[in-house]
Amino acid sequence: MTGRRRPSSRPFPTSSARTAARWAAGTAAMASLLTGCGSLPGTASAQKAPITVMTWAPEGTSATNMPGMPAMAQTYARWVNASGGLAGHRLKVLTCNDHNDPVGATRCAQRAVDEGAVAVVGSYSQFGRSFMSPLEVKGVPYIGGYGASDEEFESPLSYPVNGGQASLLAGNGRQLARDCDRVALVRPDTIEGDQMPSLLDSGLQQGRRSPVTDIRAPEDGTDYSAEVQRALDAVGADPVRYGMAAYGGEAPGSCVTASLGDHTDAFFDSFRRLQRQSPKVHVASVLGSVGQALVNRTGGRSGPLEGALLTGWYPAAGDPRWNPMRKVINAHAFGDNRVDPADQGVQTTWIAYTVLRAMVEQLDADGVDEITPYALQKVLDQGKHPVDTGGLTPKLRWRAEDMLAVQDFPRIVNGMVMYQTVANGQVLAASDGFVNVTGTLERRRTDR
Repeated sequence: MTGRRRPSSRPFPTSSARTAARWAAGTAAMASLLTGCGSLPGTASAQKAPITVMTWAPEGTSATNMPGMPAMAQTYARWVNASGGLAGHRLKVLTCNDHNDPVGATRCAQRAVDEGAVAVVGSYSQFGRSFMSPLEVKGVPYIGGYGASDEEFESPLSYPVNGGQASLLAGNGRQLARDCDRVALVRPDTIEGDQMPSLLDSGLQQGRRSPVTDIRAPEDGTDYSAEVQRALDAVGADPVRYGMAAYGGEAPGSCVTASLGDHTDAFFDSFRRLQRQSPKVHVASVLGSVGQALVNRTGGRSGPLEGALLTGWYPAAGDPRWNPMRKVINAHAFGDNRVDPADQGVQTTWIAYTVLRAMVEQLDADGVDEITPYALQKVLDQGKHPVDTGGLTPKLRWRAEDMLAVQDFPRIVNGMVMYQTVANGQVLAASDGFVNVTGTLERRRTDR
């Protein structure tokens, strides 16, 4: 005989209760996926924590300004985030204005630390002593700075992508040594400017030329007539002997080079006025102080920069190696005129973020999900694979054996420059490829 079951003390679930139970079970499973694996399969933007970095530069000051660098950083972030981020990490870029001031530089660095930046990328500041200390305390790498301060080439947490002003001036000296018997350098009367004469001399000496005549000038000047006249006198531009430029007079072997940052245009404006009353001399500068925009503003092919000898870190702005950057700017800068593809600050920022991307991808390949300052520092120091910048620089890495033996600049790993010139109002390449100034820098004497 089959016995009757006793009725359960628990009621059967209603339809709505069953639905709630299934929802709760699904939610629990989803929570398990999120906490156990860190993400849901197939959703890259939700998989990994965002990466925060900072880019700083001076803007709106009376001295050198680099507004294109933070603007390029924001453009880069929009581009990579539209494509899934850096190895699945969304990129967040903080920007800061250091105001060309040591206090401002310290504040920017401290803000980067306080807001969790894992690196400072592609930035400009002359005040390395102020900004490196807060970064070093927290182990935050400084990747691809502009090279405007000595500390960028001294701190073990700095990873420069170019040779800074050292390589530019040594290269400019070698470039001038081919044609110039007498050279005057007009440079800012600052601590950083004080190094410029010996750097230019290193290139001139390699060509067996006499040391440069050093002419100090205010960094934020608006009229450089006095400095122009001193430079012309120093290189022997004597109108009595050679005649005036207005009537075809020219002083052979006489050269004037100027490196005054944003105020180089004011110098050449003064130069243009005074040059007509003196014989013509050859002019020169470094990219960053002179570029296509300045050539245009000063008269193009009829201006004082026609025929100028220029030294830069990277290929000329019209080189096809810049096409990937130009495409990103065209698509994601949204007409921001601060992002000038011919500007060396913008170019340096692009290269610096290329390095960041390569490092994050390397960490991802190594199975590292959490991008921290220490993780970035470690992968940069290991240099498992050199960073390919698409030919804009030599391949880069920062192992001990990659450092060049350059006095005062032990962190330089890239001693290459590019020679350029102004022809028919256009800044064009003047050399077929990179020029290696490593040996010039290594033999540099500092006992001026």
